[in-house]
Amino acid sequence: MVATTRPFAPQLLACSAKNMILLSYGMSLGFVTIAIPALEAHSAANGTADGSVESESVTLSKPQISWFGSINWIMVAVGGIVSGPFATPWGRKPAMIAVNFCFVVGYLVFYLAESVSVLYLAQAVCGFGGGLLEAPVLTYIAEIAEPHLRGAMSASTTAVLILGLFIDFSLGSVLHWRTVALLNIAAPVLAVISLCFVPESPHWLVGQGRVEDARRALCWLRGWAQPEDVAHEMAMLERTLKGGGASEKRPSPLPSLTQLRQRTFLVPFCLVVYAFFVGHWSGMTPLQTFAVSIFTTVGTPINKYHATVLIGLVELTGTIACVALVHYTGKRPLALMSTLGAGVCFVVAASYVHVMGEAGPDAEGSGPYSWLPMAALVVSAFISHAGIRILPWMLIGEVYTPDIKGFASGASGCMGYVIGFSANKSFFFLQEHLTLPGTFWLYGAVALSGTVVMYFFLPETEGHHLHEILEHFNGERVLRSKGGQKKVSNCEKWAADNPAIEPVESRL
Repeated sequence: MVATTRPFAPQLLACSAKNMILLSYGMSLGFVTIAIPALEAHSAANGTADGSVESESVTLSKPQISWFGSINWIMVAVGGIVSGPFATPWGRKPAMIAVNFCFVVGYLVFYLAESVSVLYLAQAVCGFGGGLLEAPVLTYIAEIAEPHLRGAMSASTTAVLILGLFIDFSLGSVLHWRTVALLNIAAPVLAVISLCFVPESPHWLVGQGRVEDARRALCWLRGWAQPEDVAHEMAMLERTLKGGGASEKRPSPLPSLTQLRQRTFLVPFCLVVYAFFVGHWSGMTPLQTFAVSIFTTVGTPINKYHATVLIGLVELTGTIACVALVHYTGKRPLALMSTLGAGVCFVVAASYVHVMGEAGPDAEGSGPYSWLPMAALVVSAFISHAGIRILPWMLIGEVYTPDIKGFASGASGCMGYVIGFSANKSFFFLQEHLTLPGTFWLYGAVALSGTVVMYFFLPETEGHHLHEILEHFNGERVLRSKGGQKKVSNCEKWAADNPAIEPVESRL
């Protein structure tokens, strides 16, 4: 008999090993923010955040900065396109291991870069790796975690990514950017080592006909249990994924057009893409990338580099808060609270800058209430990462049917990063034509409208089994709160999504 608390430890270990990849990718996002002010053409010879006066061998103009801050996002989209087909035949674990080599190469190229084109290349390599990790990472955690752990473990994905970003923000405030690039290599190396000690997804193994391997993996994940303790889960896996054991057909990496036209793909896909749109175009993506430039414009009562580190800290704090709260509050309240709060914060910051004017490159907040715009942006960073910024990543692992999950996860991530690219690349254009207050008002409007749309269309997936979530998107169940549901019908065909993580009373 397996103790009720014992299965938590191996699932936490597997989740932590997976999260090391996200740490690497988060560092690549934070690296851009610390490198931009050092590489700007007008400041590269005047010292960096660490106070050095070393002249840079490569500098970036404003248009080049725009591309340098955005190319990562478009390459993640490219990687996301092939993420599903890349992970499906290989398996979740080998695919996650392979992704780390992109980050090792990218950081080495950053360290050695002596031209703008090489900097672009390093960004592209890291971005492509970030796209490749989408399908294996997001599906792995959904397939190994039990329902009461799934929300928090999915949210931890973004929490660790923001931790990587914060680490690079902090390192960049005291070290040269090339030194930071070299230190970043440690994260993907540790990720490879960690992943060697965790099992493959039992869900994927059964789909490949490797039943005994799946049984051993499930025993490991359920507290190093005995085969009889996981017999019920294994029976459900074999029956639903293999048609009662009669079929050995393996899933195709690419879905058919018929599958892509079904409601169970189109509805959740549109919801996830819209959540990405609100998360990126509510202002946090440009703020995260161009934080130093933004704080230079609005003025801060503290050093702009320290303000950037503060942004990273509150983003990390917000994601931790989401991890801690999502099991108790559900995803809907957090999402609605964060979009409403972020919208108000950006409207406040925009209104202050519009009334008081821009601070100028040398000002550090000299006017009345000079702390207000920085405080509003810092609060928006916290509240966004406690909800809307994490929401689509949690949904991806829950809302798709098993036959298209690999492809749909990669495609959703791809669209998310295309939207992130558009938000980043358009920032200087919008600032030039709408002014910074006008740009912030636009971000606020997107966030506030997102509150209204999600109130009517976002289901509550927290605390519900995956087949119940799929029934919702098939129009056979309505989920609006934790435990709240109606129009219940027997939709056992969707239970194939992940019965391995259904509760198993027989073994408790």
